[in-house]
Amino acid sequence: MRILVAEQLAREGIEILRAHHEVDELVGVPREDLLARIGEYDALMVRSQVQADAELIAAGSRLVVIGRAGVGVDNVDLEAATRAGITVVNAPTGNTIAAAEHSLALLATLARRIVEGDAALRRGEWKSRSGLVGVELRGKTLGIVGLGKIGQAIADRARAMEMTILGSDPFVTAEGAARHGIELVELPELLRRVDVLTVHVPLTRATRGLIGAAEIATMKRGALVVNVARGGIYDEAAVADALRSGQLGGAAFDVFESEPPTGSPLLDAPNTVLTPHLGASTAEAQVRVAEEAAEQVVDVLD
Repeated sequence: MRILVAEQLAREGIEILRAHHEVDELVGVPREDLLARIGEYDALMVRSQVQADAELIAAGSRLVVIGRAGVGVDNVDLEAATRAGITVVNAPTGNTIAAAEHSLALLATLARRIVEGDAALRRGEWKSRSGLVGVELRGKTLGIVGLGKIGQAIADRARAMEMTILGSDPFVTAEGAARHGIELVELPELLRRVDVLTVHVPLTRATRGLIGAAEIATMKRGALVVNVARGGIYDEAAVADALRSGQLGGAAFDVFESEPPTGSPLLDAPNTVLTPHLGASTAEAQVRVAEEAAEQVVDVLD
């Protein structure tokens, strides 16, 4: 059978596909070329940029399976795929450690004002102790919304930093949360108690705008917020307003409502650390997600 790889994929994943089927790589081609060629293939592999929308799915008359090398299926139209009888698979565990480590790296960077210190030093300023006072994470309360594999990995690591951990997730039991040192509470209580908030849920109709102005207003003044999940879970305008008013003490975002985030109110808000969707960008994670997605595509084709 024939597989079309439409985005850059780690060679380890390509090798798994080629061991079983014919593989063509069409990376970076114009969309019209992809639409013209997709009808020749039984499987499509994408990452984040190629939109496997209803138009592309309709053109893929032979498609049996669409594989996404990453967590979630944001760029795949699941309803259109279901109507066409196409199985959609992804790599839900491959970037767990990368995303967890990036979340905590952003948090530490924000708490210790590292970006500001670096910029000041490069300007020739020596602000030292008085100019850039940060906060310690030890003893702080971390709230994790979404206790899947990434949320659990963050909790395991935050315990080593001697943080108190609260979690909110309607699909996790108190016993399951406790195994990772997490006290399970409802979202309103979590928001009231935390010093730091991080979200790790998919973007759905239910989670879009989950953390907005009303929710932020219930948090401790000066709390920090982190987003390495999906843009749109936080209301960016509300976060920016809260940063300017001091209701929030800082925000670290890796994902945005629109990417690139041209015009995002976070770009000129104070006390921010912003990165360009790097949560899964480690060499190890790229190999794992490619292998995991490739193996599932092969399984479906078999």
